[in-house]
Parts: sequence; structure tokens; C-alpha cells
Amino acid sequence: MQLFKLKNMKSIRIITAILCCSLSLGLTSCLDMTPKEDLADPNLWSKPSDFKLFSNQFYSWLRSFPGVTSDGPHSDYRSDLISSDTRNIYSNGTNPVPTTDGNFTTAYSRLRQINIMLGNAENYSTPSDIAQYVGEARFFRAYIYFDLLQLYGDALIVTTPLDITSPELHMTRNPRSEVADFIIKDLNEAISLLPAYQSLSGSARVSKEAAQAFLSRVALYEGTWQKFHNGDAERAVSLLTTARDAAGEVIKSGNFKLFYNDALGTSSYKYLFTLENAKCNPAGATKSDNHEYILKKEYDADISGGSIGSSPGSAFIGKTSFVTRKFANMFLTKDGLPVDPDDETRYATTTSEYKDRDNRMTSILIVPGTPVYTSAKGRSSWTDDATDLALALYKSFEPYNNSGYFSQKWNAERQIAGTYPGYDYPVIRYAEVLLNYAEAVYELKESAGDPESSEITTALNKSLNLVRKRVNPDMPSLTVDFVKQHGLDMREEIRRERTIELFHEGFRIDDLKRWNTAGTEMPQDMLGVKYTGTEYAKKWPGMPRSTNAGGCIIMESNRQWSEKNYLYPIPTGQLQLHPELGQNPGWTSITEENK
Repeated sequence: MQLFKLKNMKSIRIITAILCCSLSLGLTSCLDMTPKEDLADPNLWSKPSDFKLFSNQFYSWLRSFPGVTSDGPHSDYRSDLISSDTRNIYSNGTNPVPTTDGNFTTAYSRLRQINIMLGNAENYSTPSDIAQYVGEARFFRAYIYFDLLQLYGDALIVTTPLDITSPELHMTRNPRSEVADFIIKDLNEAISLLPAYQSLSGSARVSKEAAQAFLSRVALYEGTWQKFHNGDAERAVSLLTTARDAAGEVIKSGNFKLFYNDALGTSSYKYLFTLENAKCNPAGATKSDNHEYILKKEYDADISGGSIGSSPGSAFIGKTSFVTRKFANMFLTKDGLPVDPDDETRYATTTSEYKDRDNRMTSILIVPGTPVYTSAKGRSSWTDDATDLALALYKSFEPYNNSGYFSQKWNAERQIAGTYPGYDYPVIRYAEVLLNYAEAVYELKESAGDPESSEITTALNKSLNLVRKRVNPDMPSLTVDFVKQHGLDMREEIRRERTIELFHEGFRIDDLKRWNTAGTEMPQDMLGVKYTGTEYAKKWPGMPRSTNAGGCIIMESNRQWSEKNYLYPIPTGQLQLHPELGQNPGWTSITEENK
């Protein structure tokens, strides 16, 4: 539950108007105009608290658990890392042109709300009194347009609440370059208006640094899209420079650090994602110990009706979802080197591949034979003793189902009444900013023809290597010399770190798209554990699936991906209302195919 409250009758009038407008927008065109009379009442915009109240609704629009840890447009379920018994049509490239698409219509409904507020802000007598809320509005407008950019590419830029006769209703979508520039302009304006993080005193509201961090995400996305999709090389450099500088400002602020607890040690990464103000880990660390979340969606298990509803990791614990072998093989050895997928010794037993690896592997994936706890009964002693084991869902987890790989990320291990854990969702966390910085620096140097620059190592040591060594203090740092010494590819290693660190947080499919590697990665078979000739064959007799030539379980084959899949199609219902929007390349509806 988002922790904002209503206080008076004017508040109720504003929220009623918001709901009416939102409902009307959702029922017809994404650009429907009615009703708007209540929100135009100047008495509703007479003091700063009115703008604050109106902007509170924006926070409910932040990405959170349902769309990331289950299925949503940015979920890893739509990538090459996670699947389930039900084949995901977006992951295997078979999604059709829909008649309607809530991602599209909801975005424009929300943009209308923001533009209403910004329009009223222009007439406010003392702009400085509402600067923070105007900054929030610009941040969220950028946030929504970035979603449109990622999903659809080109987008119709709308800066005012439209009337039924507005010419914008009959315009084509703005090119993605204009959309990206518009997003960056809004974010720069937000940065100039928003308060610094420290002045917010732990509030979940958007800070200056949050806008800078998000700017690094946007500019890195579009800069690499331009670089790897045969775009404008000069523009790519400009965008990557923006990404580097924005991330650098967040780093320079000194307000954030990667979560690490001495008592948790190498389990710090695991428990970062389930921190609550309760006994949620063996060290008793709570949300107040977390200085990594730059922008979060807050949840509180003690507020009635709020929070997540169940542990976001429950689908894996219940063995209804599975992780692919590709992801498991991404974890480096403790020596900082990739594993050899053909090494028979490494895969001989059910636990051998987990040994001497990046410690994030055993924080993210469940090691066969270990106990598994959930929020149903939780834990007591946190020592895996008889008291704990009596509460375990699995005293010894047997992975003899689906792929054999199961995630425990986001899994609560304390007993929670009503299955409502109260840990927050990290909309933006510091680890991502560090990885954004590292990638931007490398791509800039590579574009300049200097991929072995010493500046890359310097940048990695103040960014990516902090992430890499958070729970791997003895692992060698990633440096230019290390890459040369071991015949590695620096770009591949930077991307590997990003994929591992941000697993199941809504980045992988968007990363594959911007890197222009989805066409190679997505059609590959989704594989499970190496079965033939291993302990799995003995402990899992009658495994129902086929294996490939290497003896690995085939979870899904005959996958496809074409150039059109890099963008979602515009829904046909919107094209009927607004044909000028135009369809994305390669997409045709069933109706068009039958003409």
C-alpha cells in the first residue's frame, strides 16, 4: 500500500475528479477528452498541498512486483532467463497484434493527469512553492514516455490536456529520437526542481538523485539502441555521455551505497530484497539499514489491505516457474572466469555446479538438498537446526521438476500473517547506477576506438567492481588487463554482470533489445539442467522431457524472433480511432492479412 493519505473534502473532490477522468479514458480512446470540468476548477489548485495531493497518485504508477516478478512487458518471463509450463508468447516471438493494449491506453490516461497538473501549475502565483511537485510531474511524464519508447518506439508527444477538436488527435507519432529528447528535457527540468535525497528524510518521494539515476537509464538505453541498431553514431555518443555524466552525479553525491551487513556476509545480496522492519533475516537488518534504494515503491505489512499479497518468489518455490541453464551458466567461478559448459566434472552431481562460484548464485538459486523456508511458517533460530527445520516447507529441496533450476529471489523467510510481506520494491537502486556508469564509459571508449583505455579500468573500479565484489571480496576485479590475460570480451563481461545483478528485476528483455542481440539470444532453446550422465538421471527417473545433444533438458524449443519483435504492435482498436498513429514495422493484424 502506498503510504499517502487524504485529509479533507477538497482532497476527496480532487481524487473523485481523478478517478472519473481515469475511468473515462480507459473505456474508449487513449486520447479521450472527458470529463475535465472538475479538475479545471481553480479552487482545487489554490495552495501547494493541492498539488502535492494530486501528485500522490503518480506514485501508484511506479513499476512493482506484479508486473516484474510475474508477467509484464519488462518481466524476465518475457526474456530468455525464465519460463513456466505455459509458453510466453512474447518470449517465443508469437504475440499477435492485439485489439486493445492496456500498456498503451493507460499511458496516455496517465499523461493526461500529469498535463492537467502542469497546466494549472503554470498559473500558480508562487512557482517556488510548488516546484517540488512540478518536478515530480515532469519526472513521471518522462517515466511514462520512457515506457512508451521501450515498448513502441515512436510515440505521440502530448503536453496539454487535449480537447475534442485538438489537432494532435490527427497527427502521426513523433519519431523515437524526438521522444527520447523530450524525456531527457523533462528529466533535466525535474533535476533542477526536485529536492536532494538527504532533505527528504527517508521519504519515498522522488529526489533529484532519483531523476539523475533515471536519466542515466534512459540515455544508456537510447544511446546503445542508436549504436547497435545502425542509428546516428554521433547521437549515440551524445546520449552515452549523458548516461555517464548522470550516473556520475549520483555516485558523486555520496548519498548511496551497496547494502552489505557484516553479520550476513555473503548472504547480504540475498536478504537485501526482503528487508523489513521486522525479524526478516538472521542479522536483524531492517529497511533503515538499506541505503541502496534510490527510489522505491513502499510496502508495509502492518497496514491493512496493503503490500504484495504473497511472496513474489513463491512461483519458483512452488515449482511452477523455472530458471534456464543459460542464466545458471552466467555465474562466474570464484576466479572470475566463465564456466565450461562441457566440463563433465562440474555437472556430475546435483550440487557440484554450485561450488566455487559467484556467491550471488547461491543467493539467487536454490541449491539442491538445502532447506527452503517461506512466509507461511517462517524461521525461528535462523540456524537450520531442528527448530528451523520443523518450520521448513522443504527440509531438503528436491529440484526434480521443470528445469531443475529454481530462484529464491524475493522469497520471504519470516512468518507473515495473511501472507503480506512488507519489503519495498526497488524502482531504482544504486547497483544499477554503477552498472550504467560502467557500460556507458566502456561504450564511449569503444566508439572512440580505444577499448583498452586505462580509463575503463578506473571506471570499473569505482562502479562495476563494487557490485561484483559486494559478496565476492576475493574474486579478481574486472579490468582491461584481466580481460586481455584470459582472452575475455570486455563488453560480454560487463553485460554478464548486469544480467546477474539485476536478474528478475525487469531489465533483461529490454537489454537484449537495446543491444540488438535478441535476434540471436531469444530463438535459442530454453534448457534445464544437464541430465544425461549425471546424478539427476539417477535421482529423477522418468524425467518427461527430451534432452539435447549435450544431455541437457529441453524446456522449450522452436522459438522464434524477428525484427518486428523489437517493438510491440500498436493495437488495432487505436488504429481504427486514430489511423494517423501508424503501425510499427512488420506488424499486420488478422483483418489486414485477410484483405
